[in-house]
Amino acid sequence: MTRDDHVERTIELAAEAVDAGNTPFGALLTVDGEVVRESRNTTRTAEDVTAHPELKLARWAGRELDADELATCTMYASTEPCPMCTTAIHYAGIDRVVFGVDGATLDELTGDVVTIPATEVIERAGGETSVEGPVATDAAMRLHESVFGGDDGGA
Repeated sequence: MTRDDHVERTIELAAEAVDAGNTPFGALLTVDGEVVRESRNTTRTAEDVTAHPELKLARWAGRELDADELATCTMYASTEPCPMCTTAIHYAGIDRVVFGVDGATLDELTGDVVTIPATEVIERAGGETSVEGPVATDAAMRLHESVFGGDDGGA
């Protein structure tokens, strides 16, 4: 699978989160290019404000992956990880993050995003995690607009 395929899958996971009653966020982890874990947002259904998919995956990676696996581990996310999740990614030692839509663009729609870029969080932590994105803004924003409203009327 390609980078774009993985990001597309995270957008599908985000849609599944919405179908389950949560907000539209999804993520997955790969090790050596193979998907090892997927997660959906469950903040509403779990009644847990920290149940972001990226945080859940970072916690899992920190517990379950060894240093060699973390060195080839990429987290793909439908949306740029928030500062809380990015900090967890840093502490877990995940090598790379790729995201669909950036937080600043989502904030233009919702007005409810902490718009500190993931690259800045990693840099300020002295980390080495590489961050790529946005790579699928239109596709990710269509889902966000369907949930939070937008130019096409929202849902």
